[in-house]
Amino acid sequence: MPDRRAFLKGLTATAVATAASSGRVAGANERVRVGFIGVGLIGRRHLLDFQAQADCEIAGICEVSDERLDDGVATAGNSPARFDDFRRMLDRSDIDAVVVSTPDHWHALMTIMACAAGKDVYVEKPLTHVLREGEWMIDAARRHRRVVQVGTQQRAGVHYQRARRLVQNGHIGEIRGARVSTARNIMPGFTAPVGKPLSPGQWDMWLGPAPATPYEPTRGLYHFRWFWDYSGGQTTNLLAHEVDIVQWVTAQVPRRVAAFAQRRMAGIGETPDVFEGIFDYPGFLLNWSSREVAAGGRSGLEIYGTKGTLAINRRGFEILPDAALTPEAQIPRFTGPAAPAAAPTWRCEPVKDDGYEQVRDQFLPHVRNFLDCVKSRQTPLADLDSAHQTSVACHLANIAMRTGRVIAWDPSRNDIVGDPAASAMLTKTYRAPWDEHLRVALRSA
Repeated sequence: MPDRRAFLKGLTATAVATAASSGRVAGANERVRVGFIGVGLIGRRHLLDFQAQADCEIAGICEVSDERLDDGVATAGNSPARFDDFRRMLDRSDIDAVVVSTPDHWHALMTIMACAAGKDVYVEKPLTHVLREGEWMIDAARRHRRVVQVGTQQRAGVHYQRARRLVQNGHIGEIRGARVSTARNIMPGFTAPVGKPLSPGQWDMWLGPAPATPYEPTRGLYHFRWFWDYSGGQTTNLLAHEVDIVQWVTAQVPRRVAAFAQRRMAGIGETPDVFEGIFDYPGFLLNWSSREVAAGGRSGLEIYGTKGTLAINRRGFEILPDAALTPEAQIPRFTGPAAPAAAPTWRCEPVKDDGYEQVRDQFLPHVRNFLDCVKSRQTPLADLDSAHQTSVACHLANIAMRTGRVIAWDPSRNDIVGDPAASAMLTKTYRAPWDEHLRVALRSA
């Protein structure tokens, strides 16, 4: 690893030197030079989607895995610069923006350091590993005037945008409840390790700010999600997409959260494979039901109004209207033969909008929105402030589950009310030298 003091001094100098150009507005036809940090799984998807944009140049690939680095460079096809340390990428003045597609525990620090180095950022969700990181990210992006797009790609879907307008215009009436369900048999008892083992230096970089632990190949790729040191499990992963839509539609954040969960899979791992959460919003209740051990049942988001229900997923949506019946007419009566049923009338019009594809209709437009905002300096669809509020809801659910207590949240104070032990779980300590990198990046002007 390079000399720590020399690097920290260089990082601060880079941040100051780039401040003057932080308000740059690129021309409409100017190519945006993008570096990619992490090209496994979703990172490879992003590499392909950015590559499809005519005004994007793949300028660099960073990976701790030699195999994934080779694959990323080959996929880019234009001989981008190679990095095994993302800090070297941030040093490059010929890179305008970075895409962060790493395990969750890296998202905040890389975004903050990238902002301090004068780069715009497309960062995958979940935005943060602990709640306070979101506040640090917002502060860094504002002070350095950076564009940051968060990978909640559903916001870019035209059917999500249409459904939002319908709900906000009262099509299903007043919202009274919502439910998010995910059901699949992913069996997080672990598959065989994938790829060549990491060297001690590569593993140390993979861990980054997380606690030091002996190399364990089953913690790589998707399976990092089963460890609290790197992830909040499926609550910060899968729930983040759907609760983001709920809060985007309603402009509300929860005030109280309760949760129960279990982990029953054999083998190593910590985060739950069955989770039930209840979120108390000012105007409605939301239920989160997740299971990784049985694939039956319908997954997706449902929003319940006083006139009907919106059911939506990445393939489309449907509004199911309620029959216009009086309360008395809905009470079963057994006094004799039923009268002939009249033709039903409905409280709202049914709507069906489907036939969408995730990559074509959400991923690619989300990338396009980011590149356009890099040039215009406008706020992207999935902005940091709202993404932070999405993460707040997810983190509160995990804290409620881990403490076994109902968690009360005060959005005006940005803190948990009346529970110091739970409040202490809103932050964490970074491992050296990354704790100092964080302090330097947050101090830089």
